Formats: sequence, C-alpha cells, structure tokens
Amino acid sequence: MNPIEVFEDLQQWLFEALVQPVMFHGGIGNLAAEGYRATGWVLVGVLQLAVMLTFIRGLERWRPVEPLTDRAAVRTDVIYTLIHKLGLVRLVLFFSIDPFWDWLVGRLRLQGLPTFELDRLWPGLTDMALVSFVLYLLLFDLIDYLYHRAEHRFNWWWALHSLHHSQRQMTMWTDNRNHLLDDLIRDSVFVLVALVVGVPPGQFVALVAVTRLIENLSHANVRLHFGPLRWLLVSPRYHRLHHGIGVGHEAAGAGTLGGHNFAVLFPVWDLLFGTARFDAIEPPTGVRDQLEGRDYGHGFWSQQRLGLLRLVGRA
Repeated sequence: MNPIEVFEDLQQWLFEALVQPVMFHGGIGNLAAEGYRATGWVLVGVLQLAVMLTFIRGLERWRPVEPLTDRAAVRTDVIYTLIHKLGLVRLVLFFSIDPFWDWLVGRLRLQGLPTFELDRLWPGLTDMALVSFVLYLLLFDLIDYLYHRAEHRFNWWWALHSLHHSQRQMTMWTDNRNHLLDDLIRDSVFVLVALVVGVPPGQFVALVAVTRLIENLSHANVRLHFGPLRWLLVSPRYHRLHHGIGVGHEAAGAGTLGGHNFAVLFPVWDLLFGTARFDAIEPPTGVRDQLEGRDYGHGFWSQQRLGLLRLVGRA
C-alpha cells in the first residue's frame, strides 16, 4: 500500500468515525462532501506540524541565526500556524468563498469556457504522476511569485502584507503570520486557478502541503543556504534576506515598493525577473518604520485590527 492510499484510508476512517456523526448531529449532513475535504486538510495539517516539530525544529536548535529574545512574539506566530494547519481558515473558505468559485466556474463552463488541464499538454503525461505534480507545482509557484510581487507593489496590499514582515524574531512559525484578509484573497486566487486548470483535488492538497512545508523551512531560524543547490530551492538564508530591514523588501529610495527574493519555492522566478540576491548575509528582520515607532500589534487580534486600520490609512 502506497502512502497516498494510507492517507486516504486514514482520512476516510477519521471522517466516518468523528466528523460525519458530528455533522449529522448538527444538521449539516448535506455538506458531507465539504466535511470530507476539510477532514483531509486537517489531517495534512497535523502531518505538517509533526514535520515542523521534529525535523525543522531540530534544525533551528542545531544552527540558529539568532537567540530567541521575544518568545511572546513567537507564541503569537504559533497561534497563526495552528489556525491554518488545523484547517480553520479552510473551514471558513469551504462554507463561504469556495462554493461561490465552484458556482462561477460551473457557469463559465456552461458558457463555453474550455477545460484546460496542464497534464494533458502532450500524450503520456497523465501516466506520469510525479511529472504532472512538478508541472502544477511550477505553475502555482509562478503565480505565488507574481502574487507576492503585487503585495509589495501596491500600498494598500502592503498595508496587509507588512504584518507578515513585522516579525523581528523569524522562526518556522512565521510563515503563517499573515492578515486573515490577505489569506482569504490568496487562497481564493489559488482555488480559482485550480478549478480553471483542472487540478485534481488530491494533487491540490499535496501542492499546498509541500509548498507550506518548504515555506516553514525557509522562514526557520536556522543558518542554512543549501550550497550549490541555492539556485534551485529557496533556502532560509535566501528568504531571510527578503525579510531584512532595508535590504530585502524595500527598494532604495522607494519606501516599501520594490525588493528582492520574492520566490516562494524556486529562485528561478527571481532570476528570470531580475529580483534575485544571493548575498551571504543574514540581516535583522522587520519593517523599517518599526524602528521609527510604528506599532504592528503584539497579539493576534491587535495585529489584525491594526492591519485593517493601515488599509484605510488610519494607523
């Protein structure tokens, strides 16, 4: 039995033993399909947490870039991570935004929108699951790169995304430190793209899981740069430069616009678009205006509130 079959069997058991009875008891048995998918996301999140707490945490203890001096800030990032890994954000999407995208794409299909499937571009590829997965991974990573560039290009978007950059103690937990509105926009974009290009549901879950784990690693507080492979995969050093004050997420003389090292998984996009920097430095992280006294909040709710106030120009 391969790992995918083991996962599917575990998902089926968890859904039938725990989730489905609760849904029927709560009168929402008609949403069983969504509940089954949500069960898969929660299970993936638990597996991700296991990898983080063993492998990535071990790396952080092995060669930390800096000592942890603000554990309260890290604990807040843990809250963000648990909200995402345990499926709470996905749960909101399942019962709010996702049905709308399903309906919209369905209507567009009826109006003649063609079904574009990346893994059918040439014969025989559908029988090569790994190649198909890599192609979808490259596509979604390109979209992630462009999305990330947009977050830094437009002031209103930066007002939300700057919360992510405000962490002065980067760790493996920092990846999920985002404004919930920004998360909602990003996840909607990826769900819509997945529907349009016809990504199989199982592959979509795997794509998100692999991407998130690599992002957890790239944010880790570990002195690691992958040596000659640094051109192929985003490393903690490469991404830390992106978070560096006055170095990575700013352009000289242009405030918060511009920057370097936007790639999420593969530096190839930074190389192609001229935004790559492979400097052998591990700078302090944060946002320049924090040094001037701007408050980004010290807890989950205050950070979310201040993000909205920045969005409307009141913070």
